[in-house]
Amino acid sequence: MQQRFINKKVDQEWLNTNFPCMTACPAHTNAGRYVELIAEGNFEDAYRYAREPNPLASICGRVCAHPCETACRRGEIDKPIAIRALKRFLTEQHGPESRNPIDVNAGRLQPKLNLSVAIVGAGPVGLSAAHDLGLMGYSVTLFEASQVAGGMLYLGLPEYRLPRDVVEAQVREILATGDITLKLNSAAGRDFTIADLRSKFDAVLIAVGAHRSRDLTIPGVNLDGVYKGIDFLLNVNLGYRFTIGKKVLVIGGGNVAMDVARSAAREVLKQHAAGVENFEPTQDSVDAVAAREMMDVSLSALRLGAQEVHLVCLENRAEMPASLEEIDEAVEEGIIIHAGFGPKQIVGKDGHAIGLEVLKTKSVFDENRRFNPTFFENSETLLECDTIIMAIGQAANLTFLTPEDGVGVSPRGLVAVNPQTLMTSAPGVFAGGDCVFGPRLIIDSVADGKRAAVGIDEYLRGTKHPDPVIEVEVMERYHMPLDLLDKTRPAIPMQPLKRRTGVTEVEIGFDAESAMAEAQRCLHCWVNTVFEGNSEDATECILCGGCVDVCPESCLELVSLERISFDEETTTQLGNVRDLLGVELDDIQADELGVITGSAMLKDESRCIRCGLCAARCPAGTITMESYNIFSVDPTGLISLESIDGPLRAKPLAAGAIAR
Repeated sequence: MQQRFINKKVDQEWLNTNFPCMTACPAHTNAGRYVELIAEGNFEDAYRYAREPNPLASICGRVCAHPCETACRRGEIDKPIAIRALKRFLTEQHGPESRNPIDVNAGRLQPKLNLSVAIVGAGPVGLSAAHDLGLMGYSVTLFEASQVAGGMLYLGLPEYRLPRDVVEAQVREILATGDITLKLNSAAGRDFTIADLRSKFDAVLIAVGAHRSRDLTIPGVNLDGVYKGIDFLLNVNLGYRFTIGKKVLVIGGGNVAMDVARSAAREVLKQHAAGVENFEPTQDSVDAVAAREMMDVSLSALRLGAQEVHLVCLENRAEMPASLEEIDEAVEEGIIIHAGFGPKQIVGKDGHAIGLEVLKTKSVFDENRRFNPTFFENSETLLECDTIIMAIGQAANLTFLTPEDGVGVSPRGLVAVNPQTLMTSAPGVFAGGDCVFGPRLIIDSVADGKRAAVGIDEYLRGTKHPDPVIEVEVMERYHMPLDLLDKTRPAIPMQPLKRRTGVTEVEIGFDAESAMAEAQRCLHCWVNTVFEGNSEDATECILCGGCVDVCPESCLELVSLERISFDEETTTQLGNVRDLLGVELDDIQADELGVITGSAMLKDESRCIRCGLCAARCPAGTITMESYNIFSVDPTGLISLESIDGPLRAKPLAAGAIAR
């Protein structure tokens, strides 16, 4: 397949619709590109695409809630590409935990600056920010209250989901990025204050996460044998002795946690700058966090020796926030789910919990879709148990902040920031992650760390980062496999049930053959059909309709302009972006549409599978297949170029910029 590169102005909004996986990823990882390279068997370059924008790629390959996969257009046909599992495959080939690691940061380190940054918290936000700031040349000091780095990655996630050696390898890799120092057992409020750090460092980033369990206000919560979910996971993951009974009951987070998070998010919106879109955590994010906590607690209890583990949640089975796969996995491992019940009180005997009295749920939301559960009268049921664990959500602990710090906190207990720069009310002090936005996905925290690094760099240098560069590549004789739509998604290999004991990782992952097969299902959304023939090249459309006839998805239609309605708003908008439309408005004015006669080619972008048959069929060469690549630019404003098979191409960078 021949290639040539052209200079062309492209509308960013239109481009985002053609990169659904990349646009959905908070860190803007170009998933489609590394999936394509996996399909070709080029695992080294694929790993670079997966890792360069995401310093926690090895971790995300195992526990990311994969919003990219949710957005995948292949899912509208059958099932989405298994993007997260494919990322894990790549990191097992060339990540820091592998036998053949690739140093993606070689040659990317900027000259050392005489500037220093303190980061409070070595979780995903702090590690991500430290990585990017280290690449930019800053001296970075990470202050971590615990005896280990990683935050909830290490302290909150069970080892059967995320092995500790993977977290440790990723942390070592990040600490080797430039001048980065890690100080463990250093807690804000106990060992230092934010005001202290402000006097010693040029900038400060607060990234303390949300490590405090929320309380459930029902009678009996203070009885022996009643524990909070986060406290339970912290003790287990740090190796502390934790004795539980034989019959454990977990009160699931579900909409209780969701309501708390949504309320917190609404308060954040009040406190911060107005008019910023997508600032509230997505419902998918909130659902995923709530579901994972209750599933992690339930399965961890089972692995600690409990003979029975029961889970109680308000929602019925179809409404549970956990994914169907997670629910099935829990049931397969022996979790007994009591769906559609709400806790009324914990029943005790001699000061110890012996059961949970529940009510049958009538409804979870009111007519305005506000969280307001109601229950059937006289529907009390007693579920016997000897241990109760409340997995009802997480909250930030900001008691270390003092008036001298000058950092504003909302009434909901969240750090108030400028949503664009992540700077707090104290100049030079930034914050990100769950302590700002409430519980969200790990990949959101990674993106917050990257965004904070950009905000800090722009604040200290006094200059804005340049916009990403878009490269347009014309694909000659482009085609997709004829059996593209016949390929089916394989199941991700898992450990047999009898081997799921202790800390044994449940998911096994793809081998090379299955990874390549799955990657070949990708629709190549970054490639698109372009109708831009011209008279000079004798490639103007001859209205033969061959492209319409050959399209397997019937997404093309050649119609008379008389059938199209052009209102004033549409023509005004078309006139304003005339320079982006190329040949579409080459010989006419926007306000002439709806008046002149002629024909138009309509394309349903959402149905196009990028097969390339229309371009191959076009006798005039009007239709071409173009590939769009987005490259970040480093803080100096320079694009790194390298020669690949002749032409100069931009090399993707992650240090200092993310796609806006």
